Amino acid sequence: MNLIDRISHQFEDNMRASLEALELLAAPIAGAVELITASLLDSGKVLVCGSSGSAGDARRFAAQLVNGFELERPALAAMALSADSSSLAPVAGDPDTQALFARQIAAFGQPGDILLTLSANPDSARVFDAIRAAHERDMRVIALTGAGGGRTADALAPADILLCAPAERIARIREIHLLILHCLCDGIDCLLLGVED
Repeated sequence: MNLIDRISHQFEDNMRASLEALELLAAPIAGAVELITASLLDSGKVLVCGSSGSAGDARRFAAQLVNGFELERPALAAMALSADSSSLAPVAGDPDTQALFARQIAAFGQPGDILLTLSANPDSARVFDAIRAAHERDMRVIALTGAGGGRTADALAPADILLCAPAERIARIREIHLLILHCLCDGIDCLLLGVED
């Protein structure tokens, strides 16, 4: 096994996936930036949830909205669902956590808010339930997923935005998701602060 060749392949695979994502997703990402910014300017908030390994990215994105990304600005209203350990406790004796995000959306979501979901698994039942709960609260959804979109794509309404990484491998999907999140943070800051370059 040649480790240098293997590492080179990882970088090359990332670059191919990123360039393909740029062609497919630049316009929908711009639409997501505008959607989030409009909600924030109208006193809305962003609820963010990530299933499995994407939970950390969800917390990080929410923190970047609240605390700032690369530019100094006022805090923006965002929260990562399931970040509160008390929310993770079984509800009414039910150990099934599939409805975890949906219950938090029912508690905190308001019409005009945005739900942003993150999952490399396009068929996550927890994300599917979260999208349904957001629609019940008259919220728009931005869904980051991969592997063709699966059940997540099917759950979206026409006014929602699908940001589906053009990849099958979980590593590539999550790398593209992180780049998308950075584009969202940068775009929101630029729109709010009037940055030209």
